[in-house]
Amino acid sequence: MRMAVLVLSLMAFILPVNAEETKGAEALAAAVSGYIQPGFATLATDAALMVEATDALCKSPGIHELAIARSAFKAVVVDHARVEFLRFGPLTEESRLERLLFWPDRKGIALRQVQAILAGQDATATKLENLRGKSIAVQGLGALEYALFGEGAEELVGKAGAFRCSYAIAVTQAISATAAELSVAWADPEGIAAHLSAPKPENDDYRSERESLEELVGAMAQGIEMLRDVRLLSFIGRDGEAPKPKSALFWRSEMTVQAIRAGFEGIRNLLAVSKVGQAAGPDDLWVDNSAQFELGNALRAADVVKAPVAEALLDPKQRKALDYIVILTGSLQTLLGENLPAALKLSVGFSSLDGD
Repeated sequence: MRMAVLVLSLMAFILPVNAEETKGAEALAAAVSGYIQPGFATLATDAALMVEATDALCKSPGIHELAIARSAFKAVVVDHARVEFLRFGPLTEESRLERLLFWPDRKGIALRQVQAILAGQDATATKLENLRGKSIAVQGLGALEYALFGEGAEELVGKAGAFRCSYAIAVTQAISATAAELSVAWADPEGIAAHLSAPKPENDDYRSERESLEELVGAMAQGIEMLRDVRLLSFIGRDGEAPKPKSALFWRSEMTVQAIRAGFEGIRNLLAVSKVGQAAGPDDLWVDNSAQFELGNALRAADVVKAPVAEALLDPKQRKALDYIVILTGSLQTLLGENLPAALKLSVGFSSLDGD
């Protein structure tokens, strides 16, 4: 009898720990298969479609064709924003993060280099193999936005825009190539997907479940930081500064707020799909609920902003919505950067944005 009581007591002590470990492992597997892999696969698919749409524009220039190419670009911007916060593994290797989007660009390096290519009609920039060997500033989404929406883009509807269109095709091909590399890397059954979801002591990257969870939770927390400091405050202004709408990312294509919204959406979806917040003990489940609630508030606030940023900043209702999103980022950083790591007994303190 005493032995039976002892066994039951030990089981009562051990089972909650095993249950928490199981939830952590399930969260990692769900994050990889349910969000990260599909996210990068979608980016690769839509980037390939963007190449086709831009090629069709160049072969048959017209207003309709330009609209389709621009729409394809916008789809890729949204796809990219949904996974950009996953700043680890393949995205940080071989300068892929910067190849896809060279930003922030406080000195206007990309703009000057892209304008120089267009003004000088640098034929080497129209070939993928040559373009990928050039500055990373001229082969990503920022460069493509200028080609499709910047000064002189109206020429794309006629023969006068032939060179500009050829350059745009090369940029779409470069973006597509990088997106394909990311999708393949995450799909590799023996690559980072396996290491992150099933860490082992002998791995060079993720040797324990704790390290994997720290990577995942840290990416979400730093994603919120990026959305606030690099995306929002860059044009809203800090500490009473005057707004700078032309400092906003993607202002030419009017995709600034849509991209920011997609960033919040990506973090919310990863949190929901992985259920990593539910891997905490029962007394800490409020953290997950609160984070989901605040992320939903951010999405609803972003939906209020319908006008281009220059107009939105002058409209009291839309400006208030943008300011509210900034306030929400403070709460979300506390929830995802402090409360959730504490609930999961993790250490998440380093910011990948420290050098930006």
